[in-house]
Amino acid sequence: MIRIIIADDHTLFRVGLRQMLHSFAGLKVVREAIDATEALAAAQRDEAELIVLDLTMPGATGTSLIEQIRKACPALPILVLSMHDEPGTVRRALQAGASGYITKGSSPDVLFTAVSRVAAGERYIDPTLAESLALDAIALDHDDPQHMLSPREWQVLRLIAQGVPLAQIAEQLHLSPKTVTTHKAHLMEKLGLANNADLIRYAVEHRLAE
Repeated sequence: MIRIIIADDHTLFRVGLRQMLHSFAGLKVVREAIDATEALAAAQRDEAELIVLDLTMPGATGTSLIEQIRKACPALPILVLSMHDEPGTVRRALQAGASGYITKGSSPDVLFTAVSRVAAGERYIDPTLAESLALDAIALDHDDPQHMLSPREWQVLRLIAQGVPLAQIAEQLHLSPKTVTTHKAHLMEKLGLANNADLIRYAVEHRLAE
């Protein structure tokens, strides 16, 4: 029996996902979480073999929560189930410590395969994402300077784009204000941005606040 934690802030989706998982033999949802705090607490209870995690929940950005769970529960596999299918988002989730990534548009068969393989200690990526992820990797050195950012710098950039003050970013990411300021300076240098106005303009043009 594979015991599973579902972490998603949308009630109807959680209910549907739980019912779908229970329709497969050998799968059981043992706990649910509606925000980052509950997800981390559920993971630390040590009663599951897998956590199925949404990337966008109240309390923390996706990659930050992945890192927190990985640090607190290094043996617990993380399967991301998200509406986001951008190659950069998938890559950053995997870099942060996720073992698998599928989208909310995946078929039930893909969900079952992903849960089974990730719970067994393997890595799994939705087949529909694999090609775009591979093509994106080929273009890393040629097009988008965002690819040069570390996962932590990306988190800081997204939060700044959403209008979150640096002090609050530090608190949310469990970093010191000085460290956040350093990350901001590094990401601006990598993106070729001279000031805050350039940073906001870049965020708007690349739709990073969405």
